[in-house]
Amino acid sequence: MVVSPPAPGRPRSVTVLGSTGSVGCNTVELLGLSPDLFTVEALVANRNIPKLAEQARALKAKLAVTADPACYQDLKDALSGSGIEVAAGAEAVVEASTRPADWVMAAIVGAAGLEPTLAAVRRGAIVAFANKECLVCAGSLMMAEVRKSGATLLPVDSEHSAIFQVFETSRRDAIKRLILTASGGPFRTWQRDAMEGVTPAQACKHPNWSMGAKISVDSATMMNKGLELIEAHHLFAIPEDRIDILVHPQSVVHSLVEYVDGSVLAQLGTPDMRTPIAVALGWPDRIPTPGDRLDLVKAGNLTFEPPDPERFPALALARQALQSGGAAPTVLNAANEVAVQGFLDGRIGFLDIERVVEGTLSSLPGRGLGTLDDVRDADGDARRHADALITRLRSRP
Repeated sequence: MVVSPPAPGRPRSVTVLGSTGSVGCNTVELLGLSPDLFTVEALVANRNIPKLAEQARALKAKLAVTADPACYQDLKDALSGSGIEVAAGAEAVVEASTRPADWVMAAIVGAAGLEPTLAAVRRGAIVAFANKECLVCAGSLMMAEVRKSGATLLPVDSEHSAIFQVFETSRRDAIKRLILTASGGPFRTWQRDAMEGVTPAQACKHPNWSMGAKISVDSATMMNKGLELIEAHHLFAIPEDRIDILVHPQSVVHSLVEYVDGSVLAQLGTPDMRTPIAVALGWPDRIPTPGDRLDLVKAGNLTFEPPDPERFPALALARQALQSGGAAPTVLNAANEVAVQGFLDGRIGFLDIERVVEGTLSSLPGRGLGTLDDVRDADGDARRHADALITRLRSRP
């Protein structure tokens, strides 16, 4: 992880990839609260044109991009007379990442965020990293590009931001292990057979955090924590067997670092994504944020427990993929994305998500990842296989 402070003396120019999603909206809110500190180069979103246009006008963005070419005219009409440049399509999304912003929020969900994030990394930007799938899909390639370009990765996931804040980069040999905390999601205490009937609405109702549908389902299966384990391995260069996961239902301790002398350093805060976003947005300084402050007396007891491997087998699947190396994490991520969408669309049940992921991992041959094309090929094969498994599962009597 390269860490070098930006040049001082002028407002930081910012691009937000995924501006209308949960992380993107929180980022836009913080930008709006500090207009003297930031200028906005580009905002990129998918199909929520009214929200994108509203954000672009409020922040006086130079460019607004929709990933869907069919939405181009709607966006152009919505920004008519504003002087804001408009573009559309996958190439325009990548081009937005190459524009001269000092700081880029990479918050496009899933593997779709890989190429624009890589484009920002390759020009040496400060990249605030909310898309864990990029490191899961192409961790070794991504980190090689970071080293080559001199880019800076600043983690935005609350767990990785917590580790970043207490991680002594210059004394890596003093670090014994990383401990990622997990809320356990909405089904932490459910019996396994009861989880067969879980609905998308139940899975998306997280007890502590307000998140989008995909990450909410990942939290419910605990695949989110498995993906975060893979991300932490690449981001902090710590072996898989020195990264532990601990269930902490209160979501106050966001993660911990244990040192060889027995010291354990933790970052605490309320479960509010604006805090880790602000850490990255203001880095190396601190900027104020709205929201409640942590009151430990009010929080009361903080409890911890090991994750249940039988209730949440996704954690073992993620460790298996990381241990296998090569394209296995790419396959894991792609199969999970397809399976989660299949669940949200009502095509499969909640526990079928893990069945699709496990079946795809076990069926596809291992391969290496030397180039971005290798990533694309592995991702495409996994998606096709996972979709075929969903079709088979749907045909069950």
